[in-house]
Formats: sequence, C-alpha cells, structure tokens
Amino acid sequence: MWRVLYSLLLYVLLPLIVLRLLWRARRNPEYLRRWGERFRVGAFMPKGPRLWVHAVSLGEVVAAVPLVSALQARFPGHRILITTTTPTGSAEVRRRFGEMVEHRYLPLDLPHLMGPLVRSVNPRLLMVMETELWPNLYAACRKQGVPVMLVNGRLSERSFKGYQRIRPLVANTLMAVTALAARSAEDAGRFRGLGADPGCVRITGNLKYDLEVPRGHVNGAVLNRPVWIAASTHEGEDEPVLVAHGHVLARLPDALLILVPRHPERFAAVASRCRDAGLSMARRSLGETPAADTRVWLGDTMGELPELFPLAQVAFMGGSLVSTGGHNPLEAAAHGLPVLTGPHVFNFREVFEALTQAGGAEVVPDEQALAGQLITLLTDEAERSRRGEAAARVVEANRGAVARVVDWVEQVASG
Repeated sequence: MWRVLYSLLLYVLLPLIVLRLLWRARRNPEYLRRWGERFRVGAFMPKGPRLWVHAVSLGEVVAAVPLVSALQARFPGHRILITTTTPTGSAEVRRRFGEMVEHRYLPLDLPHLMGPLVRSVNPRLLMVMETELWPNLYAACRKQGVPVMLVNGRLSERSFKGYQRIRPLVANTLMAVTALAARSAEDAGRFRGLGADPGCVRITGNLKYDLEVPRGHVNGAVLNRPVWIAASTHEGEDEPVLVAHGHVLARLPDALLILVPRHPERFAAVASRCRDAGLSMARRSLGETPAADTRVWLGDTMGELPELFPLAQVAFMGGSLVSTGGHNPLEAAAHGLPVLTGPHVFNFREVFEALTQAGGAEVVPDEQALAGQLITLLTDEAERSRRGEAAARVVEANRGAVARVVDWVEQVASG
C-alpha cells in the first residue's frame, strides 16, 4: 500500500522532476544529456555474469572506487555496472574507470521502469552505496530474486528522524535488503530501528578509510611556498575563505590558496569573486600553474582533488561553514595534512570526531578562527607535522572495510 502511494506521488510529481532537471541544466548543461537513461530502460545489455554498484553522485563514486577495484580482482569473469544519478558522478566513473566498467544513469524509481531494468541488467547482486533507499528498485530486485546489499550504510540522527515519518514505506523497502553493511554500531542500530532485519545487518566499517592515495604532483608544479587548500566549497563559503586568505597573506605574503569549488556550475562565479577580491589567480581549467605572484589557484576542473591535496600543507574541508554537512576529510588526512573544518559536519560526524580526538583536525567557526589556525600551521612546521601525522594514523588504523565487504559479497552472490 505504501509503495503504491509512493509510486503515485512520483507519477504526479513527474512534471516537476523534469522542470527541476531543466533548472539544473541552466547552470550545468550536462543535465540535458542522456535523458533517455533517466526516463526509460535504455539499450539491451550484453548477457553474462554482472555485479551492479549504484553510487548516486561524486562522493559515493569516490567511496566506491576501492570496492570496485577489489570486485574486479575477486570476480574477474564478471562485468561491473556502475549507475549514478548526477553528471558529476558520471564524469568521475569515466575518469576513474574508463571502459573497464559499464555505466548508465539510474532511471527514476518508477515501477514501469525498474522491473524491465532489473531484468535487462540481470545482476548477481545489486550493491547500493550508503543510504539510498529506492522502494521500486528494491521491490523489482526481490521479485527477480536479485540480492540487494546496502554498502557503507550510514544513517545520521537527522536522517533517522526524517525516515521515521514514513517508517512503513522504509520498513517495507528494507525488507528487500539481503545484506546491510553498516559503517558503525550507531548506523546499524538506526537501520534496525527502521525495520531492517537484525540478522542481515553487520558492522563492516567505513569504506572511505580504504581510499587509494596517489602520489606525486600536478604538471610538474613545484610550490616552494606556504600552501593551503580549501576543498569542495559551497555557495556562501568562498567569501569567508577569501577573507581568511587575506589575513594569511598579511602574515605570509607569498602564501597560495588552492580553491576548489564542489560543483562545476559555480566555477565562473568563484573566479569572479577572486578577481573582485583583488587576488591574482591562475585557473586549472586553462592549464595555468601558479606563478610567484599568484595568490589563488582555482581548481575549476572535475576529479582532480586527489592530485591537488599533495601540493598543500593544510586542508580546509568545505560544506562545513554552511549547513551542507561537510565533506569527506579522509583523502586530505591520508596525505598527512592537518584538517580544518567548519562546525557543520553531520554527514561525517564519526570521521571528524575520530580526527579531532586524535589531534588531526580542528573545528573553526568562522573566517577569523580559520585564519588563525592557518597562520599557526603554516608557520609552525613541528605543529603541522604533529597534526598531519595524527590524521594519517587515524586513516591507517581504520582500514580494512573493503576486504570485509568483498568477503560478504562473495557469500551473498554465491548464495
């Protein structure tokens, strides 16, 4: 009954969903492409054993990279299909894997689309990253006898309270889940509280600790100067970041900020803000590397944070001075960078708690505090090393989730 009501609501809202995609396309034209994949099943898929990984957007794709690599090694005779819902996620799949995996957008969660899709894909197993609950997709998998595994399952207290309002629908959806690999005991408890079968829930740890860390630098650039990176910034954060950088420049005139906005549709606006602030700027999208008088290097390309982190000495993680909930700090920590963050980190609460308790991260409530921490860390090499090493130790101590999940995948897929 609840799934029927959910489906009817989706059909009623379909014109608004289309308008929302068109609205997003005003800032990111990629939303206009490949619409057929969003509203129909699409081309027939080749037969053969297949594992299906669904990762909604950029963050989930990055988290899935070590898992997909491990699946390719453990199941060499299987095709790997990765579905996403956003252009940034799609671009990251292609950048990371090229033609080594199959890739599609996941259609809207409508019953007339999900049944044919599952029959066409015919996977041994569907693995869904993190908290994505798709009632019609899960129901179609159950009808076709396809196991569903929630991987790196996370459920914040805020999301838990929101899902409680529609608990019958959520509980019915979770009944189709064969295996639920939760990040932590808290996440596992919340999933059980929403109706997940306790027998299918295991605590496997956070896959994001198992990230692959590339070494080296970008285009041969050697930055023999104080450098900090503001990674994945959102609307409302660029101004305080640039103000903080102004304070840093007053103390360290040759300091460089690597500024990386989260979304490509904001690149031009952030470049304008840098110019308005009177800061000399180089842009990655134009192939520019910072000259001696460059004060901001704008990371206005997609998927290059892993290459930019090694050039910095301190990392500020965006999405945290505004109420977005923060972004994954583990890549910065794995590179041995001290991590700074605003107060809004509910998306990665456990990770930031681990880092702050170990001395590898610090919360800064505003641009003044951010500037103060930056000046301390960029001028005190011993303190910077101490905090960076503490951050790296947290990452190393929590690795191993991928191996545990892949072992379980083998059991479920062969069952």
